[in-house]
Amino acid sequence: MDIRHLRYFVTVADHGSITRAAEELGMEQPPLSQQIKQLEQKLGVALFERQTRGVKLTEIGATLLPRARTILDLQAQFLVTAHGLARGELGHIRLGLAGAVPLLPLIPLAIRRFRESAPDVTLSLEESNTPALCAALHDHSTDLAIIRPPVPDPTRLSVFHLLDEPTVIALPRGHRLAHQPVISLDMVAKDPLIIFPRELGPGFHDAILSAYQLAGVTPPLGQQAPQIAGTVPLVAAGLGVSVVPRSLSQIHAGGVTFHTLSEPAPRATLAVAIRSSQNMPLVSRFVKILRTACRKWENMSLEDQFPAADV
Repeated sequence: MDIRHLRYFVTVADHGSITRAAEELGMEQPPLSQQIKQLEQKLGVALFERQTRGVKLTEIGATLLPRARTILDLQAQFLVTAHGLARGELGHIRLGLAGAVPLLPLIPLAIRRFRESAPDVTLSLEESNTPALCAALHDHSTDLAIIRPPVPDPTRLSVFHLLDEPTVIALPRGHRLAHQPVISLDMVAKDPLIIFPRELGPGFHDAILSAYQLAGVTPPLGQQAPQIAGTVPLVAAGLGVSVVPRSLSQIHAGGVTFHTLSEPAPRATLAVAIRSSQNMPLVSRFVKILRTACRKWENMSLEDQFPAADV
């Protein structure tokens, strides 16, 4: 049965007249009468009683009318949903965030801009490490992820560079260099370096150690932190110093001061990863907004990038 037959049925029932229904539908009366007869034949029931002036629903027709309306409403909802999904205006996105990424002011701002552009989209966030997020992409439990490259297994993934975040050095309060606004790595050469396990973010991990090497020093390695943001509490406990993304300076942890690093200073690179086979307009829309926001962010001054940073 063609869905348009139900539309004809509902329109005739609403008007109580095939003539007036035909006018609303933009068609001639004879073809509409024929379509109603075909529908009745397919259903094996009479829907209308033909009267001198107009038509009247039979008891069966009156019973079927609300069900026909429901089907037409569902069709309309289906079309609205399909078109919304095609335009990236409806649906659900599962976004993964690497460690400490939510602390970068740009990221919540980009998410807000996306939500403003697509208010009917629901968004769920999960914070984890880069290897776990890439595994989630592979098993389809995450739609896209903001990661710290490189990815452990780039197979079937597309990775797009977002930005290179500057770093700062975190010192325990009362450190001999706590009064220095700018610190070079050779000045903390003998302080234990608190760092996270390499497998959680090999790119940033190696960038930190390479910066020390370029400065001509090899720091003693202190206690490992379970994640990037976990280095700050260990510094506060007086266990050493740590090189962290500048966004972590927004953690108002007692017992820690953050200081600008002179060159050579590592950068904390961020990228967005998606499945190469993904064809979700929602994901493409989010990635576009995110990359645009990142390009604008990199052209800002340091003060505008980190308006609340305590460095």
